[in-house]
Amino acid sequence: MNAKPLAAIYVRVSTEDQAKHGISLQAQEQALLNYAKALGYDIYKIYKDEGKSAKDIKHRREMVQMLSDAEARKFQAIFIYKLDRFSRSLMDLITTIEKLKEWNIDFVSLQDKIETTSATGKLMFHIVSAFAEFERNVTSERTRFTMGVKAKDGNLVTRVPLGYKIVNKKLEPAENSYIIQEIYQTFLNNDISLTQLAKKYGLSVNGLKKVLTNQTYLGKIKFAGQLSQGSHNPLVSQELFNKVQEKLNKVKNSLDEP
Repeated sequence: MNAKPLAAIYVRVSTEDQAKHGISLQAQEQALLNYAKALGYDIYKIYKDEGKSAKDIKHRREMVQMLSDAEARKFQAIFIYKLDRFSRSLMDLITTIEKLKEWNIDFVSLQDKIETTSATGKLMFHIVSAFAEFERNVTSERTRFTMGVKAKDGNLVTRVPLGYKIVNKKLEPAENSYIIQEIYQTFLNNDISLTQLAKKYGLSVNGLKKVLTNQTYLGKIKFAGQLSQGSHNPLVSQELFNKVQEKLNKVKNSLDEP
């Protein structure tokens, strides 16, 4: 005889909710117990967060424990009374449902008539996931567009490079800006390895390479492969920059040779 699948029950009510709607933990619990058993589940555990805010899942001890148990596959379904008992944050809800889908845990909301124990209910998981992906893509596109506009306007969209500082949201030469000219000239005019030069200025070799190839020092801004004229002053000339690139290519080619 096969054992019945296990279900977790989650109940939450704040003092304000109970005073306003008269929804007690006991009432939620009993309704969910009856429903879970009617669908053929045995109860693994009832998780209770009493008087806890619905705004932030991570600060509800029992909710956090239940999700940890879900990830460990200790039960096959979660039953809640109403979606707002679970979370009032749409993104929290979407993120959590995506995790449950990944863990193959069914999700049932009694009052909202949402469940994933049927084909129709499983479709809901796919729809929620699609909306979540859409929201992430829209946010990413919006961020790229904003950064692209900033770059075209000549404003920095990446980390402030060595030798510059931000003043009133604009790049300006920092007190140590002379170091950039010094690094370029030392590399170009001396027989010194990248490792030795990096050590001299307290940089990693990769960090030094970024300094020697960063077109921000030409007074330009690069974003998404596009180069725009910046609103800041250059720290090296185009002639010096080009000569340094030529020497870097020679160094690279010599290292690539067998």
